[in-house]
Amino acid sequence: MMKARARSLLQRLPGPVSTQWPDGERFIEAMRHGSMSVEIYAPIGSDPQTPHDQDELYFVQSGRGTLRIGHEMHAFEAGDCLFVAAGVDHRFEAFSPDFSTWVIFWGPKGGE
Repeated sequence: MMKARARSLLQRLPGPVSTQWPDGERFIEAMRHGSMSVEIYAPIGSDPQTPHDQDELYFVQSGRGTLRIGHEMHAFEAGDCLFVAAGVDHRFEAFSPDFSTWVIFWGPKGGE
């Protein structure tokens, strides 16, 4: 059995500093099995992410805001589930300071 707790993972943020994350990474991997990986993601202020190689699901843990997928805008709040296909440009926008979400990546590169 694998188990992850959002509160414990969020306490480990920020992660390493990089060019994309000058104040430290705002995500941390919780578990991995085969092609599946689970992370918690909690950006602050803006969302610098770029398209991913795998399909992904977001399960919003806390907060609210808007997820732009391509040119479409999707309002979200805690408890919502959102899908983004591999390779599609997307970004969280106008999110509350308490925003955090579980992210699940799975499947082959390029999506299913």
